[in-house]
Amino acid sequence: MTRIPYPRWAVVLGAVALLAPPIAVGPAAATDDRRGAAVVRIDQGTVRGSVSADHLSFQGIPYARPPLGALRWAPPQPGPVWAGVRDATKPGAACAQLQGLPMDHAADSEDCLHLNVTTPRTAARTPRPVMVWLHGGDFRFGRGDVYDGQRLAANGDVVVVTVNYRLGALGFLAHPALAGPGGVTGNFGLQDQQAALRWVRHNAAAFGGDPGNVTLFGQSAGATSVCAHLAAPGSAGLFHRAILQSNSCANPVQTRVEAARAAEEFARNIGCADPGTVAACLRGRDPARLVETAGYPGAGVDLGPVVDGRTLPVDPAHALATGKLHQVPVLTGMNRDESRLVVWGIEHSGLNCPQPQPQPQPQPQPQPGDEAESCPLTDDQYRDQVRGMFGDRAEEVLARYPRSDKQVASETLGAVLTDHDYAEPIYSAALAFARRVPTYLYEFADDDAPFFTKGPEPTFPTGAYHCAELPYLFTVDYAEAFTPAQQRLSDEMVRVWSDFARTGRASWPRLRGGTPYVRVFAGGGESGTTGFAAAHSYDFWRSLR
Repeated sequence: MTRIPYPRWAVVLGAVALLAPPIAVGPAAATDDRRGAAVVRIDQGTVRGSVSADHLSFQGIPYARPPLGALRWAPPQPGPVWAGVRDATKPGAACAQLQGLPMDHAADSEDCLHLNVTTPRTAARTPRPVMVWLHGGDFRFGRGDVYDGQRLAANGDVVVVTVNYRLGALGFLAHPALAGPGGVTGNFGLQDQQAALRWVRHNAAAFGGDPGNVTLFGQSAGATSVCAHLAAPGSAGLFHRAILQSNSCANPVQTRVEAARAAEEFARNIGCADPGTVAACLRGRDPARLVETAGYPGAGVDLGPVVDGRTLPVDPAHALATGKLHQVPVLTGMNRDESRLVVWGIEHSGLNCPQPQPQPQPQPQPQPGDEAESCPLTDDQYRDQVRGMFGDRAEEVLARYPRSDKQVASETLGAVLTDHDYAEPIYSAALAFARRVPTYLYEFADDDAPFFTKGPEPTFPTGAYHCAELPYLFTVDYAEAFTPAQQRLSDEMVRVWSDFARTGRASWPRLRGGTPYVRVFAGGGESGTTGFAAAHSYDFWRSLR
């Protein structure tokens, strides 16, 4: 399928004296030092976090050495150690990236391999489950601290860890000239995630967590990362349950040949085409230029996980089909209107707007930060988009998803892309998981989910768009406020996610071929359905594969 360019707003889219009675985090691990902070001893040294009414927060903890100099495009090395008490009350720098969605911000740091830990403030009789979050963002955008673990930790009685990992060219450039031992290159971001999981294994107990009960969960590119770790030998035993939100293990990752071709294109684009000097040339480029050259999804060089023979010996899609994945319980699902976010981005890119007539005088040029003109899709543009993406099969798609007065063209295109890009591969992967491990499938369907507080106003209902479920699980500052009904839905989802982390089970029937039950999370009180496949034209899309 031809990828639609993402416009800017749519991802363009030492010991310390114990001075007071303890705040229980781990066994004799944390204290209130009378300055509003919690103190914990980990294997690198001592950290001081912050105390809130119902949780403790430790931010910006380095889990690996900064990947600077010779460590750029190298596997992560064990984190630094320190004497005294390290401040952990503020997040660390984000990994170098362009501006993505409204919750993202441009950054140019390579000293970014930090994680954040949130725990309930109350004492626990037994160690708590640990939930390790991998953010999304097309492997180009995002940072862990955007997703505050307060809601999950306090209400779900779990330890939440959110992670930064190298992104874009710095995280996934698989150029042969950068190869290490065995000729392996790329997947540095995945290796960072493995380093964070090893850190959790070594340090979870200090925060009251159980290193023998770790749930790895992620959304979008984070879910793709979870898929990779399910197939990666080096991730075996580092986690015990998996939650995949809005992406599928059925989607193949890059082959080594594809990744090398993309990396060579990147090197040419950044002015490092000479085979004799390409490695030194790339290492000499500053981070800002590297991320700028990588560009945006659909309009830049394709970067991401690669079957490299070592970190990822086989494609996760192949491992899923053959049953060669780590055998852990799986909770997986999607949002009912995932791709309306992409269509929102198309509308606000101006790419679909009528082209202006030539002007006799020079016109002012757009300035950085200017918003493009917004134009709703027309019926003809909807059909053009479908024909451009599906070629010879386009008329079948148009017949299956005809235009009608019941919804605007943007909603119809959103349905096409949601069902093709998300529903079919996620359901296919869920059925494959279900043949081998306990699998639970959900659909987030709040059709009035809070939208971003920044960015252009949508011209059509965005429904349960891609990313819409995240404020229901995390405390975020980029989305509109909840209604009372949405707060109740959030409480329910936090309970489901944390109970799954605790037990490896959900409160609804396991997915099986003969019982295709899907739990529906919606503000209107929906509870479950066996009609997911029909609602998303699953059989139709399978026939087009």
